[in-house]
Amino acid sequence: MEVSIAQNANQQLYLEVSDNGTGISDHVIEMIFVPFFTTKQQGSGIGLSLSRQIMLNHGGDLVYIKRQQGACFRCVFG
Repeated sequence: MEVSIAQNANQQLYLEVSDNGTGISDHVIEMIFVPFFTTKQQGSGIGLSLSRQIMLNHGGDLVYIKRQQGACFRCVFG
């Protein structure tokens, strides 16, 4: 796992959390922020949707960044 901090072209700080695993399947990417969507048998599907809503409510965003290998989530701070 890797954590990095940078600034985008709009002068917003962002924090990225990435790994070098298998990543997220294309058909799942479009659903990951939908409330109650889960790929786990025991999952509730609220973690990513709630996290994104919190970021949006504070003027930021939470996005998935597609990489060749691994998964990457970016928290953009307003």
